[in-house]
Amino acid sequence: MDMTPAELEKRLAAALERRGLASAAEVAWATAWLEGCGYPGLKMLDEALSDPVRERDLQRDVVGLDLAGVSCVFLAPAIMRQVASERRVFLRNVRHGLFLLPFTVRENVAIGCPVDPAFAVGGERTKNPYAEKLAAAETSGISVDDRLLASI
Repeated sequence: MDMTPAELEKRLAAALERRGLASAAEVAWATAWLEGCGYPGLKMLDEALSDPVRERDLQRDVVGLDLAGVSCVFLAPAIMRQVASERRVFLRNVRHGLFLLPFTVRENVAIGCPVDPAFAVGGERTKNPYAEKLAAAETSGISVDDRLLASI
């Protein structure tokens, strides 16, 4: 089915709130953002929702933050709060790191390679390479996998 990112965000937010997800609005926004840019946001969200562990105490050690495989679907807002206070964070044992991308673009923060199991987040981003993709998605809509959307 085709819909705008805003429509997808609204549907996801309602579904995630019904599931009791603490950061439902942020997760819905990031998922729709990723889909609008052509990334598999719904697929990552669907995978993460079946994970038994959704929380992690984000205590910095000598190397940075060990996410212990907990999905960034659930940790991205907390990671971004750390980046805001610490300016730069090195992450390891990352699952669904691409989910951080919408947050880093919104906050104008640099990000390492989010598909690697370890990467840095922080520093300043000098441009937004996703603005055109998002504008096109708003105008033309995005094709959403009905089965995936229904599973959420």
